[in-house]
Amino acid sequence: MTRYIFFSGKGGVGKSTMACATAIHHALQGRKTLIVTTDPASNLADVFEQEIGHKITPIPVGVIYPEGHRHELPLQLFAMEIDPDEAIREYKERIIGPFREIMPDDVIASLEENLSGPCTTEMASFDRFIDFMAGDEYDIIVFDTAPTGHTIRLLELPVDWSKHIEASAKGSGQTCLGPVQSIQDSKDKYDRATALLKDPARTDFIFVMRPETLSLYETLRASKELETIGIMSGEIIINGILPEEVCEVAFFRKKYEAQQKVIRDTELGISKPKRYMLLRDNEVKGIGALQAVADELFASPLSRGVRGVYPSLEKRGEGRFSDKKTIPLNPPLEEREINNLLLPSNGTKAIFFTGKGGVGKTTISCITAMHTAMKGFKTLIVTTDPAAHIGEVFDVKVNDEPSEIAENLFAVMIDQEKAFTEYKDRVLEEAREKYSEDMLAAMEEELNSPCIEEMSAFDKFIRFIESSAYDVIVFDTAPTGHTLRLLDLPFDYAKQAEMMIATAEAVEVKSDTENRFRKIIEILRNKEQSVFCLVLYPESTPILESYRAMLDLKDAGIETQLVVANMVLPEEVCVNDFFKNRRWMQMRYLGEIQNKFKLPVLQFPMMQDEIKGADALKIASAVLYR
Repeated sequence: MTRYIFFSGKGGVGKSTMACATAIHHALQGRKTLIVTTDPASNLADVFEQEIGHKITPIPVGVIYPEGHRHELPLQLFAMEIDPDEAIREYKERIIGPFREIMPDDVIASLEENLSGPCTTEMASFDRFIDFMAGDEYDIIVFDTAPTGHTIRLLELPVDWSKHIEASAKGSGQTCLGPVQSIQDSKDKYDRATALLKDPARTDFIFVMRPETLSLYETLRASKELETIGIMSGEIIINGILPEEVCEVAFFRKKYEAQQKVIRDTELGISKPKRYMLLRDNEVKGIGALQAVADELFASPLSRGVRGVYPSLEKRGEGRFSDKKTIPLNPPLEEREINNLLLPSNGTKAIFFTGKGGVGKTTISCITAMHTAMKGFKTLIVTTDPAAHIGEVFDVKVNDEPSEIAENLFAVMIDQEKAFTEYKDRVLEEAREKYSEDMLAAMEEELNSPCIEEMSAFDKFIRFIESSAYDVIVFDTAPTGHTLRLLDLPFDYAKQAEMMIATAEAVEVKSDTENRFRKIIEILRNKEQSVFCLVLYPESTPILESYRAMLDLKDAGIETQLVVANMVLPEEVCVNDFFKNRRWMQMRYLGEIQNKFKLPVLQFPMMQDEIKGADALKIASAVLYR
């Protein structure tokens, strides 16, 4: 029977690389293997260096012999990137298709309108994902999932949607996904998927983490959260370990020792099998590099609390790019330019940070919030990321209501469950005096849809924008694909407001909703009121993902205004071939960032110590914003 392997973890830990290497390993063992990504900001194509898209695509794999020639094997590896737009089209057609021949055009048009809301977007991609858990065509299916908070949401969906369909069947017979009758098969499919996800004989969960405190914290939190819904994670991969022999200078020696402490804490705190992967001096891209990672990954002892034996640098072929030329870069931004971008001039300024998971968005957001607060502006930092850790960066507890954490600086973390309850109660309370009992009942049923959870968190998020209580609001958003989804919401819900039932009692609420979302859209598009900043590492995949995000934002009428290149290696500490190689790679990509984005670029260096607490953030602010 098909075996399912789920990869999860905090953004930027190397999840996709480990998933691709694992898929290659199984394919080379003669197992027919499919790798599927459910990440809205997928980078499978970038890692495999070939076009994939929303179709099952063969990936040629082979054995590379010592002489250097390659022997192609029969195709056993396939890949697919689920495209949300295509998934929506397929989902709608599956629901509506059977009615096209028997229903009049106006009824079909009405059905299509009902399936144009935000709920359908979330559900359609998931429905396509679940399809792969129904057949037995493959021996192994590897799921490269979105960063942890969104993965957990994804895995909770079959339970939530199954309950919603059940409840709607007893009520109106309608759901935001279509009539109960037409999606009853979906409920059965979700129930089967839930059973498979909980079956350790069929499903493995692998958490990928970096040897860093926040990554360990996230892995522990996510592992426990999955266990609460009956899903047991089976294995840990600790990725990006610094090789001891290249850490001769104090800067890297300190980082090496900090990593080793986290590895020991992981071995003591998580009693699951572990694999270990050393940091490489270049990017892992292409079949050859992935096969080398697979060889190393599966040669690593799978242990319970026992350190793996890491292969030597010589065996891994390091030291290839030690004499590269310096690449000219633009001069740093002047303080006046930075102030024009980040400081308010007329009303509240909203600053959005987005980018690929794990590139340091939260740290850069916290540094920026500290910077504007130190300039004397009342600042609020808000997180919408389910796996947020602004509290760990500030070294204070952050609550679901704004609280002061430093002079002029406030922080809040949106609690989705609480926001959902508040939103539902408020909407029903406001409607109680205006509408009939029948309409209230229909509204309550609609408000119990799982996709309203997404809207309720967003509603709280935009209330801070609408408020004039702060001079600056810094938004630490979720990884790119989910941020774009979040920013699509006012557009989606504005459309949904236009399609509301045109009864006399609905006219007022329809008008209010349209006007409110129109104002929000205007704020997001106004460069004086909203600043969109991309955070990235100077590496290929984060650059490609950020560039796609910039184009997607532009399609929505939103201009990106700043790029922050994070974790740039200081030249003075790169004294051996290993780190010279990595720094040269970064310099080459910094040049590409300038040419590709044509935007102001701020560089933030890799710091020797972890940025934690107000004093460290003040120092970091002076470094980033000079």
